[in-house]
Amino acid sequence: MRVLAFLDGTLANPEDPHIRVDDLSVQRGDGIFETVLVVGGEPRELRPHLDRLARSASMLDLPEPDDEAWQRTVRLVLDQWPSETECALKLVYTRGVDGTPDPTPTAFVLASPIGEKIIRARAEGVSVVTLDRGIDPGLAERAPWLLLGAKSLSYAVNMAAGREAARRGAEDVIFLATDGSVLEGPTSNVIVARGRTLYTPPATIGILPGTTQAAVFRGAERAGWTTKIEPLSVEDLHDNDGLFLASSVRKLTRVHTLDGEQLPDAGAVHAELAKAYEDVYA
Repeated sequence: MRVLAFLDGTLANPEDPHIRVDDLSVQRGDGIFETVLVVGGEPRELRPHLDRLARSASMLDLPEPDDEAWQRTVRLVLDQWPSETECALKLVYTRGVDGTPDPTPTAFVLASPIGEKIIRARAEGVSVVTLDRGIDPGLAERAPWLLLGAKSLSYAVNMAAGREAARRGAEDVIFLATDGSVLEGPTSNVIVARGRTLYTPPATIGILPGTTQAAVFRGAERAGWTTKIEPLSVEDLHDNDGLFLASSVRKLTRVHTLDGEQLPDAGAVHAELAKAYEDVYA
């Protein structure tokens, strides 16, 4: 089951063709998106996702998103989805059709079921490899035209990293900067637990500010943890009491193997933090 609606309020069959071949999302990957987890009929962190959509639009010089229209369209889609079933909402916003002097953005919301692979990763954790992203931590500030930290549709590098991980017998990736500092995953933020403190790298180094990471931190703080946003090194990925990837659909996922090395069992830490995250929405 999938549900599709365009920003003008039109419900459409997701099996039918809708995007023109000359849409700039197809031609050049010129657009942005957000993925929102829906549990019990309610979208999690919708406000931060819409704020991040607007931030990405500004970085790409796209027209400012119509916030109220996005909220209406999200609700329209969810009204067609069974509330007892989780789903992933993809909000897509492109520059529109190529060659027009003032293109009208293409904008839609698509609800899809959560895949079995994701459900399994939530419960069992994942194996991860570190890969060089080829950027240094100061590049985002020096070269804003590279769009580091924007959630754009240009995901070819992220998908290639996933394929490289599979070739190395792993399931996911943590990107490293040229100086060995930790960046993010292709579709996630990195969280390290040490003692009763959680750490994650700052978005200022050119990574996406995490909506789920922020929710995990809120839940952890309520449960008595300390949280810090500061640079992490590759050594921190090994020297800790738990290494996790946070993303909207996968929630908080435990890393059990890093670069072929099995990490100490962090099952108890993961269980406590996963509960603290869920309690945010209780």
